[in-house]
Amino acid sequence: MKYKIGIDVGGTFTDFLLFGDDGSNEIYKVLSTPDDPSIATISGIELMAREHGTGTAEFLKSVSTVVHGTTVTTNAVLTGSGARTALLTTKGFRDALEMRRGIREEQYNNFYRNAKPLVERWLRWPVEERVAWDGREIEPMSETDVSAALDLFKAEGVEAVALCFMNSFANPSHETAARNMTREAMPDAYVTASVDILPSIRFYDRVSTTALNSYVGPILSRYLKALIRRLADLKFGGVLLIMQSNGGVVSPEIACDRAAMTLLSGPAGGPVAGIAYAADQKWDDCITIDMGGTSFDASLVKDRQPFVTTVGDISRLRLALPMLDVVTIGAGGGSIGWLDEGGLLRMGPQSAGAKPGPSCYARGGTYPTCTDADLVLGYLAADFFAGGRMKLDLAAAEKAILEKIAKPMGLDLVEAAAGMYRVINTNMSSAVREVAVQHGQDPRDFPLIVAGGAGPNHACMIALELEMPILIVPRESSIFCAAGMLMSDLKHDFVQTYATTLDSADPARFRAVFENMKAEGLRLLLSEGIAEDRIRYVHALDLRYVQQYHEVSVEIPAKEVEAADWKAMASRFHPKHNALFGYSLEEEGAQVELINMRLTCIGVTEKPSFPARQYHGPDPSEAFKNERQVFLPKKGAFEKLKVYDGAKLRFGNFIEGPVVIEQVNTTTFVTPEYDVLVDRFGSYTLFPKGKRTEIEGRVL
Repeated sequence: MKYKIGIDVGGTFTDFLLFGDDGSNEIYKVLSTPDDPSIATISGIELMAREHGTGTAEFLKSVSTVVHGTTVTTNAVLTGSGARTALLTTKGFRDALEMRRGIREEQYNNFYRNAKPLVERWLRWPVEERVAWDGREIEPMSETDVSAALDLFKAEGVEAVALCFMNSFANPSHETAARNMTREAMPDAYVTASVDILPSIRFYDRVSTTALNSYVGPILSRYLKALIRRLADLKFGGVLLIMQSNGGVVSPEIACDRAAMTLLSGPAGGPVAGIAYAADQKWDDCITIDMGGTSFDASLVKDRQPFVTTVGDISRLRLALPMLDVVTIGAGGGSIGWLDEGGLLRMGPQSAGAKPGPSCYARGGTYPTCTDADLVLGYLAADFFAGGRMKLDLAAAEKAILEKIAKPMGLDLVEAAAGMYRVINTNMSSAVREVAVQHGQDPRDFPLIVAGGAGPNHACMIALELEMPILIVPRESSIFCAAGMLMSDLKHDFVQTYATTLDSADPARFRAVFENMKAEGLRLLLSEGIAEDRIRYVHALDLRYVQQYHEVSVEIPAKEVEAADWKAMASRFHPKHNALFGYSLEEEGAQVELINMRLTCIGVTEKPSFPARQYHGPDPSEAFKNERQVFLPKKGAFEKLKVYDGAKLRFGNFIEGPVVIEQVNTTTFVTPEYDVLVDRFGSYTLFPKGKRTEIEGRVL
């Protein structure tokens, strides 16, 4: 049998999905190793081999593809541990990296400090050169300035160099010449030119993204080369792919060149997986949530397409590459409960992580966390965490909550734990509301796809808060992003600025820009082994009304691009602008302005398909395990609930809430407001009482 492996490196756990070509799948989790994430990666593969009764090298002979999501670049930025980076930029603009857009994030906080630039000022070197907005050369580039800068960089042990000249997107000649000089003078340095990664307007966005790419490039390159070397030592002969922030995958070689594309890739697999699980029950739209050990991610899918944004921030630094629009907050199983200066209870964003972990892990942690509260409230079983392989220490959890939360607030143990549960649920509900409202959508119109090891324990309370109609808990929810990675296509994004009103655009130039981007995308995908008949292209334009500041990205069919049908393109822009901002100027005949042209080149991969199960009937008694006392939030009291073994639930099983469903890697707490129906793929569909007939028509 041949296998594919999806690997998602999280802050607390590293998740693995082993998928066989017969449709079988197995879930594995190991504790993450933050100092060197590849250790956990190899440990997980070794665990799979042992479970299959063979050596690691022998096991890897049967693995055709490994899709790997990594937080190496993310952690480098968050911890300030990236490469020593220098910047070459146009004279007069060396401080743009620090000044940013000149907007203070917290306008009324006089003590608020600006984000620290990735490049120190004395390593931001000005170069005499200037290109006009339309590409005309105003002042030639001074090679003397570039040479002097490179001498300094070499003397100071600079590992990476970023190059970003004013208006280089309109005429890249100066920047490419400086790039070539840099690579020749510093062959061992990691070099990024803005024209290679983001040839578009908005200087701060471009220089920040370029600096980020150079800052994390050496870190990612070293990590991937080490991982490739370890896999080679184990005789792995399959394909290794790396997850990107845009929801696609890419070869390690291209990932090393464009390292910034992985900066927000951690949660990107979630929306991809959400599309598949929602489609199984005939939903075209959904909101996905993923609550892991450290963070909580929420994303929105409309018409089976995740929302994409080109404006994001990491550690308050601008990243202007296409990425799935995911709202992330510090709310996970390891989130620490604490009291602020006013004595109010807070949850997160600090996390106990993998080391030392929650107090109940008995690994040296002493702070009360969400997992500790879940254990005290009965949502988790101390003797069945990780299927019983990891025993939880209830006494340690109680001690941490009593000492740090209950006694200072004058509460008893259960009141404090229930407060922790309620606060973190409120935080997550706010994140879900945000991801919907910012796209002009109402969360009540969307099913909630629930994922993460901790997510199913909290999802009902989130759905109740937001009045969402239905919840779907995939059987693979604990490794949701790892599953999404195996469902991802290879993807490359390109952008080119062409500033003009639509009705005055040059059709020949318009088509030529897209053709050039298409040729580069085709070259990359062919080099990654994708057959030409499996490649497709998605065209989009960044449009706005004349004199507006913010533009809207609008997907355009290829036939309208070829015909240069400006009227049809504008007609797509008006309703989208109305959905986002509440008004349209179509009737007023306002001119529409084109800013950027975008092309996404997609190499379609073979997707794993989960086998449908045979209908078993509504009786779930074969899966009954036991009963235990569980705290019901709305009642504010414990009640004895039935506990079912999720591994033994079958297609068609119906369970009345409240109930607890336990799996090896997650636990689902179903509140009294919901009942459960198991679908043909083993996922749990949670729905309000009284809706059984309606839901059976969709699920069965």
